[in-house]
Amino acid sequence: MQPILLIILIGMVGGMAIGVQSPMSSIISQKLGMLESVFIIHIGGALVALIPLIVFGSRLREWRSVPWYTLGAGAFGLIVISSMSYMIPRIGIAGALITLLAGQLLVGSLLDHFGWLGVTQRVMDLPRIIGLAVVMAGVWLTVK
Repeated sequence: MQPILLIILIGMVGGMAIGVQSPMSSIISQKLGMLESVFIIHIGGALVALIPLIVFGSRLREWRSVPWYTLGAGAFGLIVISSMSYMIPRIGIAGALITLLAGQLLVGSLLDHFGWLGVTQRVMDLPRIIGLAVVMAGVWLTVK
């Protein structure tokens, strides 16, 4: 098992990346449009991912081994970028991020509870329910 501090650090770095990417994608969306923003962001990510794939090798040839429904994961990027681009000019970055986080926690808790999509099952207990309620209250206080 990974040390918990390393896991938290990696999670924080990922969260900070979302915090910076969101206003950048919102600017592109406002200037060019939603689909153009998603296209530019995904092309940029693909190009950056291409470098280590070339340097370290790739298993892309094995793409047929993943479940068919996982191939649509990139489409969720369209939803994320679109929703952030819509929210940021209306409720600000903090409000948009906390709302996005609340949605992530809600669906993550359901996936954990039922063990869907191959995740380790973690039953929804009272402390988790209270935690979700606190987050939802935080969303309301942040965006009202």
